[in-house]
Amino acid sequence: MTSSAADVSAPRQPVRPRDIPADIARSWLLVPATKPESFNEAAASRADAMVLDIEDAVDPVNKATARAGVIEWLNNGGQAWVRINDVHSDFWADDVAGLRNNPGLLGVMLAKTENAEQVKETFHRLDGKSRVLALVESAVGIEEANNIARAEGAFRLAFGSGDFRRDTGMSADREAMAYPRAKLVVASRVGNLPGPIDGPTVGTNHPILREQSAITVSMGMTGKLCLAIDQTTIINEVISPTPSDVAWATDFMADFDARGGVIRDGSDLPRLGRAQKIMKLAVAFGVQPAL
Repeated sequence: MTSSAADVSAPRQPVRPRDIPADIARSWLLVPATKPESFNEAAASRADAMVLDIEDAVDPVNKATARAGVIEWLNNGGQAWVRINDVHSDFWADDVAGLRNNPGLLGVMLAKTENAEQVKETFHRLDGKSRVLALVESAVGIEEANNIARAEGAFRLAFGSGDFRRDTGMSADREAMAYPRAKLVVASRVGNLPGPIDGPTVGTNHPILREQSAITVSMGMTGKLCLAIDQTTIINEVISPTPSDVAWATDFMADFDARGGVIRDGSDLPRLGRAQKIMKLAVAFGVQPAL
């Protein structure tokens, strides 16, 4: 019996992803758009955000088919972010036209972002409402990060570390990557955006993933791209506040409230801000205080 086009397309009853606000999402799972049979599994995973990739993960000859599969899955009840092709490619215009006003689109990750105008144009070409996550992957993009973060439609910044290393010849060492990471963190603050999303860890070594996720946190980044479902749990754990952090914040807030919210010295306001941030994340991520 011959299968119809619908039989080989994306799943008919898409799974909805976890309800974690995108501004604090930790694990951003990239899923090749050429594998629609994996969309539901990825959506049901522990990933805070799922990104269907129609850019680097798709050969140019398969772009149209992959895009159509993503659009169908989103139209049929799926929800996801989509990594679209860069503005200078032959595919960007069709990407934004196809995704415009799609009810399942949570936002787009714009590949190879290098200036604010690219973010603004993508935002308006979509519908003037869809969020644009700017993926910065080059030396030019890093140096333009402040302007990109302040662009109309910019929602969050992400670090395309692999392409950045290829562009600059820099290594993946912590010291070498300190500047671009810090630049994205500072730019996010300048643009009043949530913390930026770090690049992915390639490979299956979980101790290395844990170590690199800790570097993400130490640099002030608040999310990380990931390439496999089994990476999401580790990323979520490392980027979340620890039970000890939550215990400290709980005790501080209790003491602060007990004294009527009176500021005693110059250290109280910074500690109050830290405690409030920890408590917000603890509630969102279900982290309980240490006993």
